[in-house]
Amino acid sequence: MVDNNCAYCVEGALVEKFGIKICELEASKVYLFKEQSHKGRVIVASKHHVSEMTELSEADRNAFFHDVNHVAEAIHKAFAPDKVNYGAYGDTGHHLHFHLVPKYREDEFEWGSTFAMDPKRKTLSDAEYEGIIAELKKYL
Repeated sequence: MVDNNCAYCVEGALVEKFGIKICELEASKVYLFKEQSHKGRVIVASKHHVSEMTELSEADRNAFFHDVNHVAEAIHKAFAPDKVNYGAYGDTGHHLHFHLVPKYREDEFEWGSTFAMDPKRKTLSDAEYEGIIAELKKYL
């Protein structure tokens, strides 16, 4: 099922407001979150338009979480964060997705607390986004 109002289903201008597509994996699409207070922050969105993980078959759910884990491993290899936080929200956007947010003890951004959804503190140049994406792709 595709929802023509869903950023993850239709992509294009809707997703470009907040993310840059990195790649597609078996069960998901991976986007670099444009707000980069946490270097390497990404979104892993299911290829299925479902609101809850309980709506996926066991095989599709396992494939999705395999992708989430694979992306987390890539973040660790690329940027060596002290921790990766995971957030699954969807009160308004009913498409299963996870925010993978690398946390670093040494930076000024929210160590020891929940990450802000979109703090609008740090955006990058196109070249900087491309550099982060290239580094992640080495491990994806």
